[in-house]
Amino acid sequence: MRTGEPLPAVGEVLASLATGLWHWNTSTGLVTVDAEAARLLGLPAEQTVLTEAQTRARLHPVDWNEITGVVQLAVAEGTLAEVRIRIMDERGRIVRVVRSRSKPSFDPAKRAYELIGTLQEVTEPRPGTPADRTAVTGDWRRSREAFLLDAGRALAEARSTAEVLRVAAGLAMPGFSPDGLAVFGVTGDRLTLIGHHGQRPGDEGPFTHMPVETDYPAAEVVRTGRAVYLSSPAQYKDRYPLTWPLAAHFGRESWAFLPLTVAGRTMGAWMAAFTHPVAFTPDERSVLTTVARMLAQALTRASAAETQRELTDGLQRSMLPTLGPEIPGMTLAARYIPTGGGLQVGGDWYDMIPLPNQRFALVIGDVQGHDVRAAGLMGQLRIALRAYAAEGHRPDAVLSRASHFFHGINQAENGEDTRFATCLYIEVDPVTGLLEAARAGHLDPAVRMADGTVLARATAGGLPLGIDPDADYPTTRLALEPGESLLLCTDGLLETGGHDLDTGWQRVRGILEGHEGDLEELADALVQAVHGPSSHHTTGPFADRRGDDIAVLLLCRHGGAGCGPVAAAPAPASVRRTMLTVAQAEPERIAVGRQQLRELLHDWPSADQVDSAVLLVSEALTNVLVHTDADALLVAEVTGTPGERRIRIEVTDAGDDLPHKRRPGELASSGRGLVLIELLADIWGVAPRGEGKTIWFELYEAGDALYAPDGSGGSVGSDPVGSGDPDGPGVP
Repeated sequence: MRTGEPLPAVGEVLASLATGLWHWNTSTGLVTVDAEAARLLGLPAEQTVLTEAQTRARLHPVDWNEITGVVQLAVAEGTLAEVRIRIMDERGRIVRVVRSRSKPSFDPAKRAYELIGTLQEVTEPRPGTPADRTAVTGDWRRSREAFLLDAGRALAEARSTAEVLRVAAGLAMPGFSPDGLAVFGVTGDRLTLIGHHGQRPGDEGPFTHMPVETDYPAAEVVRTGRAVYLSSPAQYKDRYPLTWPLAAHFGRESWAFLPLTVAGRTMGAWMAAFTHPVAFTPDERSVLTTVARMLAQALTRASAAETQRELTDGLQRSMLPTLGPEIPGMTLAARYIPTGGGLQVGGDWYDMIPLPNQRFALVIGDVQGHDVRAAGLMGQLRIALRAYAAEGHRPDAVLSRASHFFHGINQAENGEDTRFATCLYIEVDPVTGLLEAARAGHLDPAVRMADGTVLARATAGGLPLGIDPDADYPTTRLALEPGESLLLCTDGLLETGGHDLDTGWQRVRGILEGHEGDLEELADALVQAVHGPSSHHTTGPFADRRGDDIAVLLLCRHGGAGCGPVAAAPAPASVRRTMLTVAQAEPERIAVGRQQLRELLHDWPSADQVDSAVLLVSEALTNVLVHTDADALLVAEVTGTPGERRIRIEVTDAGDDLPHKRRPGELASSGRGLVLIELLADIWGVAPRGEGKTIWFELYEAGDALYAPDGSGGSVGSDPVGSGDPDGPGVP
C-alpha cells in the first residue's frame, strides 16, 4: 500500500491475519460471526447468526463455563476478557484451539452482557513440549486463580470423605479438566482405593489392596513422595510396563499422580487422568500440585471428623436409654439433640426406669458442661439414679442419695473442675395417673391438657445435685388426667436460638398449644421449632447466645381427647384442672397459685371474672395460713362447653373451725374474705370433711348463671355448709 492511499476495511485486515469477528448479546441469545470466525468454529466460511445452544455445541463444555466466569470478572475489573477455547467437531474431538479477546459490557436495565471480540487460532502444545515454553492461554492465569479459590472453598466445606470426593470429581480446571480420578490411601504395606470417579463399577478391583512395592505410579508416589506425570500412553508403557495393561483399556491419553501430603507425611496419592494429551507445563503442574495439597487437607479433616462422629455416636448410643416396653394406658416419646460444644454428646440425659407394682420413673437432667467429663459424669449419675430407684426409695430419697454420690465424685477429683447437675425425677402410676415429683434445680414440668391448654406445674425443689451432700428434696404430687400430656425438658429447648427462659417458654408453649399430631410428631415439632430452619425467624433477645444440648421427654395418658390431635369441641366433662399445695412455711406459693389460675383461664372472655377468681383464691389461701396451723390444698377446675363453662375453686385444709362471715369496721385488718367471696362469686359454700373443711366457690361464663334459691348467692349464715351448692353439701 502506498502513502496517501485509503486504509483497507477492518474486516479485510483481520481476514488477511486469519482473525475472525464475533458478536454475542445475552439478552437476545444470539451470536453473530463473520466468515473467518465461522471457519474457525468448523462451519462454512460465510457470515451467519447462531443461537447460544448452536455455539455451545461447537465449544468444549469446560471452556464454555470458563468464558462465563472470565466475562463477569472482566466487566467487574473493566479489562479485556481473554480465554482459550477448544473447538470440537460432531464426534466430540478437538479440531483446533482458538484465542478469544473481547471487551464485554453489562446493561443493568436488561441485566444482559454484550461482547464484541476476535477469534484467532493458536498452537496447542504437544506432549514433550520443553519446560520453558508455556501455552498461549489468554486469561488462563486469572481463571486459574479464580478456580483455586473456588476449589479451596468447596473442599473446606466438605464434611465427609464422600463429600470431598464429590467435590474433587466436579472440579473444572481451567483448560485441562481430568476425565477420571482416583484417591489412594495406605494401610500397612498395602495401597487402598478410597474412592474413584469416571470409571465403571468393578473397574477398581485390580487396584484394591495393591502392595506398595508394586511397579505402579501411585505406589511409587507413596514410596517416594514425588509426583509422576505421564503425557502419553507411550511414556506410561515404557516406564511401567508391568502395570500398563491395567490402565490401557481405560482409553486415557495422559496421567498425573500426585502425593497427598499432610504435615510432611504422605498419606496417599491422587490420580488425575485425561482423555486428551496434556503437556503438563509448569503452570498446569502448579495447579495440580495446589489441588493435591487442598485435597489432602480436606481428606484429613473429613477422616478426623468421621472418626469423632463414630466415637461420639457410639458413646451417645451407649449412654442414652431405650424407652423400654409399651406402657399400658400411656404413650412415651423422647428426643436428644446435641447442639453445643465440639463433642456430639454432652451432659443432658433422660431415662425411663421400671419400678415395682407396674409403676415407672421418668428422669431428665443436665450435667454442667459440654465436654468429655460432662458426658462421663452423666453416665455415672444415670447409673446411680437407676440403682437407687431399683432399691425402692421414694423420689426425695433417690435425689438425696444421688446428690451425696455426685458430691463424692467431685471430691474425688481433689476439688478441680467441680461440677453440678440439675435433675427432675417423677414417679408415675399409669393406672391412676398420679405423679410424685422431686426436683433438683431443674425446670418445672409442663402439662398440655386435652383441649390444648398448657400449664407449667410448679413443684417443690432443692439445690442442684453435687452442691450439698445433705440436701433435702421435697416431693410434689400431681395428677395427669386422661388425654393430658406431660413435658419434661432441659434448658436447651428453651434457650437455643438466643432466648432466655421466659421468651423460650413462650415459643415452646405456642408449639404445644397449636400442635395437632401424635406424641412423636409433637416431639419432632418441638425440636424443629428451636433447631430447624424455622428457628431462624424466632430468634430471641440474645441472638449471639451459644446453643445448648436438648433433651425432651413427653408422656401422654390415654383417654379423653387422646394423645392425638386436640378435640375440636371438648366434652362437657372436666377438661381442665390444676392442683397446688401451699405449706405453712411456703407462703410464696400463693403467688404460684394465682399464676396457675390465670393460665388455666387464659381464654376466659371476662377479664373482670378472672381478676375476681384470682383475688378470691389469694384470700382463701391466705386465710388458711393465717387462721390455721395446716397446709392448704388448692383445686381449680373448668367444666362445660365454651360459652357455658364454669370455674369451680376449692381450698381445703385440715382445720376443724368453720369460717363465719363477719362485719369488719373501716380500720379492721381482716375479716373481709367471706364478704368478698359473697360479693364476687356466683355461688359459694363451706363443706366440712372428715378431717378439716373445704371452702369453695364458682364463677359462670354465661350471664344467666344459676344462683342460690334466694338469688343472692351462697351463704354461711344458718347453714354452715353453704346452701347454694347445687350438688349438695361437700360435693364438687
